[in-house]
Parts: sequence; structure tokens; C-alpha cells
Amino acid sequence: MHRRHHDHRGAGRRHGHHGDDGELGRGRKFSADDLQLLLLALIAEQASHGYELIKELAARSNGYYSPSPGMVYPALTYLEEVGQVTVEPAGNRKRYSIAEAGRRELDLQRERAELMLAKLAHIGRKMELARRAYAGEEIGDEGAAGWTREMIEARRALKRTLLLRDNADAAEQNRIAAILQRATAEILGETQPVSCQPDPRSQN
Repeated sequence: MHRRHHDHRGAGRRHGHHGDDGELGRGRKFSADDLQLLLLALIAEQASHGYELIKELAARSNGYYSPSPGMVYPALTYLEEVGQVTVEPAGNRKRYSIAEAGRRELDLQRERAELMLAKLAHIGRKMELARRAYAGEEIGDEGAAGWTREMIEARRALKRTLLLRDNADAAEQNRIAAILQRATAEILGETQPVSCQPDPRSQN
């Protein structure tokens, strides 16, 4: 995914609304490389038509990301040209399957692909929670959008707490960062979290 064919530079650029969390929430649009990698990851799971891939991206993001055929098909053409997918006719459509070169590329970019797919699912869940809140629906004991009630409440509490510490000085920021790093390591099952080193500038 490191180089794009010059005819497809516009493929995958998102010109719509954005999420409200993380990189995409700050206005970052999917690039041509992003879309190509997302499509490759989906095709690796199951050979698909272009329309099916569009529907799958929309489904995974709860409607947040639904690229147009004008973005998806040039990206698929590029993947075919560089030999990362193969194409077979299926009626008046084309069915795309992963090629060996595509599997190698996906292996190199596996973490990035998984993070993007996880991000889509995450934003889709947040949109569902926002919809329920707008409709005045309470979150029951069973939770919502694939998250338990406890998970929802813990996330909200952390977000609220960090907001209240938004103007903390450097020493307090480092203390908070160390706590978050320990929590991150525990969530990931790591026994030796990386310590947060104080910013030398805070010692002046």
C-alpha cells in the first residue's frame, strides 16, 4: 500500500461527516491507501463483489463510513493492477478474491488494518449510543451497542475525569499518564508497563 497508481489518488478520500472520537474524530479522512487496505482485509476474509464490500464497510461502522462506488471501484482496480486481488466474472459483476501478493501485503500491514476496522466498529457503537441518548432511551443492565453497562459507565467516568484535569500542570499530567500506562498494560495483559518519563521541561 506504499504507492498508489496515479489514476487512483482520489480513491478512498472521505468527503462526509466524521466521528467524534480518536483520529477520525479530529477530521482525518481515509486516504486512498487506507481504503485499499480496508478492502484488501475484507476480501481476505471473503471473496466479494464491490457492492458487497461497500455494504460491509457501512455495516461495520453502523453507517458511519459508506464509500461511494466512485471511490471503491478505482481502489479495487488498483488492487487488481498490482496483483493483490484476482477477479472473476459473476454475471454482470466482478468477484474479487485475495491473491498471494495481497496476503503478503496484508501480513505487512496487519496491525494497521485491524486498527482501522476496530476504529470503524468503535465509532459505529458510539453512534448507536448517541442515537439512543437522543431518543431518550436509558441504558439497561444489558448494556448497549455491544458494550456492557459497566464498560459504558467506566468509559464515561474516565472521559469526565480527564476533562476535569484538562488544565493540570506538567507534574499532574505525568502522574495521570503513568496511571493510564499501567491500566493500558494491564488491559493488554502486560506485566511490565513502560514507565512514563517526566518531561525534562517540567523540571525547569
